[in-house]
Amino acid sequence: MKPGTLFILSGPSGSGKTTLSKKLLEHPELRKTLVKSVSATTRRPRPGESPGQDYFFISEKMFRYKIRAGHFLEWEKVFQSYYGTPRRTVLLNLRQGKSVLLCIDVRGAKTVARGFPQACRIFIQPPSMAVLKERLEFRKSETSQERNLRLKAAQAEMKEARLFDRVVVNDKLSEAYRLLSDFFLCKIRS
Repeated sequence: MKPGTLFILSGPSGSGKTTLSKKLLEHPELRKTLVKSVSATTRRPRPGESPGQDYFFISEKMFRYKIRAGHFLEWEKVFQSYYGTPRRTVLLNLRQGKSVLLCIDVRGAKTVARGFPQACRIFIQPPSMAVLKERLEFRKSETSQERNLRLKAAQAEMKEARLFDRVVVNDKLSEAYRLLSDFFLCKIRS
């Protein structure tokens, strides 16, 4: 059996990577072979997020235990919370011929790419920093101090875009989705 393809979707907080990943997983053809890797985090759920579906919400004590036990493919402390990609599920799905979608931050993407150089790395870029700021303010899930931290981090992350295989500017969601779904279908079919 041919192993699945590992897709890494990354970009600054507020770039739309989560929205785009959800749309990709609902695509009529992609949903037959593409599965989402559900990350673990120590942050609180945002409105509308479901435990086990959006994230595994766990305590910091449990997260630290899982780090020591080698449970994560990658992990990072981002904005005062830990995030990590469970290793076992990703590897099992790939071995079973399923393609796996990781929706992770730029540092995590770099870590995974070192272990999986064949992974398809896609950077989701906002059209501008002003638009990114508007998006973060609109979602109202962070304090103004947290938003400022995310905007500062976004400036550094945007410089990393050149290290990815593909950059998709998410100005119009429908166009970004079309570009991404075409790219995913091409990679999975090849």
